[in-house]
Amino acid sequence: MKIDYSQHFIRDYKKLSLDLKIRFEFAERILKLDIFDSRLKTHKLNGKLDGLWSFSVDRRYRIIFEFDKKGLIRFHAIGSHDIYR
Repeated sequence: MKIDYSQHFIRDYKKLSLDLKIRFEFAERILKLDIFDSRLKTHKLNGKLDGLWSFSVDRRYRIIFEFDKKGLIRFHAIGSHDIYR
């Protein structure tokens, strides 16, 4: 599974603490094995984020992403629940 990172995501990722980056890397490894692994709590978004998906890095942080028609996953944002606004 190939993952692409938006510029917005990269900018937000650089601001994360080392601990959170380690948690993200663990979650990303799980995602590559099974995107719907129950530990990720992957779910479809609706409303103004319709067509996008989200998964959990930990209890507070989430990643917003989308599926490309070619099977590529594109990460758009990482952050607390505020990223849904």
